[in-house]
Amino acid sequence: MKKVRKKGKRKINYLLKNKSKKQSILPVLFAIGLLSLFSETVRTVPAGAKSENFSNLPFELPNLNSDIFEEKFINKNLIVDENSKNYDFLIEENFTIDNELVVSKLVEKEIKKVKPKIVSEEIVDVPKVEETIKVASTLKLTQADTSTKTIIVDGEEKIIPGSNDKNITYIQILQNPNDIDLNLKYARQQGKAGNFKQTIATLERLNMLYPDNVEIKLYLLSVLVQADSPDKALTVIEEIKNSEDLTPEDLETVNEIEEQMKERKAPKLWNFYADLGGGFIQNNNVGSVSKNRLQVSSDAIVPFNSAMHDRTYSSNVGLTALRSVGEGSSFMINAGFSDSRQVTDTSDDFDSYSLTFAFDTTIGNQSLSPYLSLSKTDNQDDADNFATGAGIGGFFPVGDRNSFSYGYAYSESKNNRNLNDTTADETNAIGHNVSLGHDFALNEIISTSTGLGYSISEAKVGSNDFHTYEFSLRLNLAFPWAYISVGDALSFNDYIHQDTSVISNIIRSDVTNTMDIMVTKALGDFIPFLDPNKNLFLNLAYEKVISEANIMNYDYIADSYSFSFSKAFQLNK
Repeated sequence: MKKVRKKGKRKINYLLKNKSKKQSILPVLFAIGLLSLFSETVRTVPAGAKSENFSNLPFELPNLNSDIFEEKFINKNLIVDENSKNYDFLIEENFTIDNELVVSKLVEKEIKKVKPKIVSEEIVDVPKVEETIKVASTLKLTQADTSTKTIIVDGEEKIIPGSNDKNITYIQILQNPNDIDLNLKYARQQGKAGNFKQTIATLERLNMLYPDNVEIKLYLLSVLVQADSPDKALTVIEEIKNSEDLTPEDLETVNEIEEQMKERKAPKLWNFYADLGGGFIQNNNVGSVSKNRLQVSSDAIVPFNSAMHDRTYSSNVGLTALRSVGEGSSFMINAGFSDSRQVTDTSDDFDSYSLTFAFDTTIGNQSLSPYLSLSKTDNQDDADNFATGAGIGGFFPVGDRNSFSYGYAYSESKNNRNLNDTTADETNAIGHNVSLGHDFALNEIISTSTGLGYSISEAKVGSNDFHTYEFSLRLNLAFPWAYISVGDALSFNDYIHQDTSVISNIIRSDVTNTMDIMVTKALGDFIPFLDPNKNLFLNLAYEKVISEANIMNYDYIADSYSFSFSKAFQLNK
């Protein structure tokens, strides 16, 4: 029994002794680790996984790859033999620290032979064009230490944008027209924004400055294919084929693109479109009844007995033929028919027919649109009206956010005098109108429009002659879920002669304030299977008109609610 007790005692003493040794070592280890941290002997760095908080680190990451490995794979754009095994790099996008690649994980897998390409949102889904862009990847778009890079990860391209990829303004291009790096960055920037004209113009200028640079020609070719400019594309292809620096592989690719361009169907001479529409308007003062429901007639005050509340239903159909004239112009013919039916009164019951010819072109930075229109309106309770109109409109941009518009319009209106309306032709008139406008885009959602206008109407009977001065403001909100537009317009009408059928000693003068709000939404956003292409638009609108005049007949308030829909589609796809 004593031996057992002694043996157990020795065991307990042994355990306590070892435990005391471990406890004595822990403070020493803790002190060494604390000292290492403060003296930067030990320091952790993020390797692989990261977030946006790891940008602009104040230290350099260690080189985690061997020099041989980097030379064989990273420095050669990860091009390997088809039958060889290697490792796939799992690298977080947009992760560059002092131009070093950080490997977070190595996964053994088969890697097929790939070719380096420039990945760009503006490249179309044309297989051979994608192969062409690989050659353009050698372009030095930015400085070596801050440029955007493209790597192959799991058979897919990954973009690592550099810190030097900032927006380039057109002013910088004008100041440095021969700077190839700056111009190429500007071309790529405009291409991503969808401004193909600016991209093509920049690359064409560089092509003239550096006629021996094959990479610029290949970049230009890729943009021309996407912009669907086969004539220019074929011209650039001929220049590329005549280049002495073209490799056999690139020549084969360009030849295949040339065949595709030639095999592509020639653009249709004419394109045909149809549009349908319909809706209704609930008008709370359809007859423009005065505020006091009184009016002056032949210098006498009489009751205003016209209807106020009414609903009008309308429908319309249109056919449009459009033909391209060159690369920057088009000619259009539009024929339309509309029908209007009123519920209570019949003053708005009519059928209308129209025919319009228009030509759109560009001269310098000016977009011009001359037009000619003819129309006929069959009124149920009034004489038929024939109208002719002609004019020209134009606009030009100023910078990236501003544009100015202008226009002139001539109109001639004639009413068919008949036995039922022997005074209809008294309102036959010739009109002239000039307008100025300014559009400003604050951002992708908010924009504004401002307009000024002046018009004059010269009627057959002088009492219908008047001048009109207009001023309008509009706020446009292009939300992802709907398009909303709010407007307010002032119209000052000054008549030239007295209207003795109303009052003999006062010349009419009035001001009209029109406020409106419109909301537009595609049906496909609510019911996708009915409108998969989202080209059937629903429109809700409210309008309020306040007219103040020196004659009580024209002193009124009217408001209306409307709902309409419209859909357009191409007939010869």
